[in-house]
Amino acid sequence: MSDPYSIIWPLLRSIDPETAHRRALQALHFCECIPGQLGTELLERAFAVRDPRLAVTAFGLRFPNPVGLAAGLDKDAHAPGAFAAMGCGFVEAGTVTPLPQPGNPRPRMFRLIEDAGLINRLGFPGVGVERVRARLWKWRDGLPGGAILGINIGKNSSTPLEAATTDYVAVFDAIYDLAGYVAINVSSPNTQGLRTLQARDALTTIAGAVIARRDLARRAIGRRIPVLVKISPDLDEASLAAVIEACRDTGIDGVIATNTTTNREGLMSRHRGETGGLSGAPLSNRSRTVLDWLVREAGSTLPVVSVGGIMTAQDARQRLEAGATLVQVYTGMVYAGPALPGAICRELLRQ
Repeated sequence: MSDPYSIIWPLLRSIDPETAHRRALQALHFCECIPGQLGTELLERAFAVRDPRLAVTAFGLRFPNPVGLAAGLDKDAHAPGAFAAMGCGFVEAGTVTPLPQPGNPRPRMFRLIEDAGLINRLGFPGVGVERVRARLWKWRDGLPGGAILGINIGKNSSTPLEAATTDYVAVFDAIYDLAGYVAINVSSPNTQGLRTLQARDALTTIAGAVIARRDLARRAIGRRIPVLVKISPDLDEASLAAVIEACRDTGIDGVIATNTTTNREGLMSRHRGETGGLSGAPLSNRSRTVLDWLVREAGSTLPVVSVGGIMTAQDARQRLEAGATLVQVYTGMVYAGPALPGAICRELLRQ
C-alpha cells in the first residue's frame, strides 16, 4: 500500500509553505482536542513505534527513543502531544520569546524542492511566553508515550544584544517547571546580531545566568533541569572550541548541533538567492562535520543532539553511530511526512 503522505504532499506543495505549515499544526491540534484522547490514540496506532530497546538516558532524563522534533516546527506549542503520539521521543517547542512578536515580513519561507531543502527567515514569530505556558500546562503531567518536552528559548528582536541575558532568563523563569530540558538558541540567522552571542564571553554570560536560575529552580521543584545550547553550522573550529569552553565553564549539559546555515553552495532551486536559514538535505554534510568535530573534541563530556539534514532513517542511524546521543528532525518531516520518526525507530531496531 502506498504511503498516504505521497498523496497529501502534492496538495501541500500547491499551498504557500507557511500556510501549509499552519494548517498542518491546526490539524494536529484538532487531534489533541478530540475528547477521550481518541485523536492522539489514533496517531499512536498509525505512526508510533514503542520498544524499550530504543530508550536512551541522557542529561539525567529517560527518552523513550532518540528521535526528537526540532525547534521551529511547533514554535508556539500548538501540538506537542500530537507529535509525541506520532512517535517522537522528545518534542522541542519554540523558539519562545518573552513578548509576542510578528517576526519578519512575508514571504519568509521557501521550499527548495530540487534540493530537498527549506529556507526560512521567520525571525522568531510567536505568541510570547505567557500563552505558550498556558498551552503547555495541559501537558504538565507528561506527553504521550513518555516523550520529553524541551523548550527552546530566545530573545525578542527589539531587545538590544547587550540586554539579551534578561530575555533568556525571563523565558526560563516562566516555563522551567514545565520543561524536561531547556535549549538556549543563540544561533538563528534570522534575528539581527543573534549569532554574535555564540562568542565565548557573551555565551558564558547568558548560559551562566540561565544555569544560576536553574539551580534556584531545582530547590523550588525538586528536580534538575538540563540546559543545552543550540549552535550554528557556520562556526569555524576556533569558534566551536570557544563554545565548548563556555559550556564547560558554565556547566551546560549538552549541545544541539546544528541550526540552519546561510551557505548556498551547490543549490539548484530558483529560491536559492533568498535570505534566511537553509535546512534540509543541503545542510547534511556540514551538520555531520560539526557533529564529528564535537564528538572528537568533547564527546566524552558534552553530549551532542544532532540535527540538520536528517531526511531518512539511514541518515539518523549514521548520526547516532557517529556519536550523537540523540537526533532531531524538521525538514525531513516536511518531505518524508509524519511516518519518519517511526521509520527511524524501526531502522534502529533492525539488526
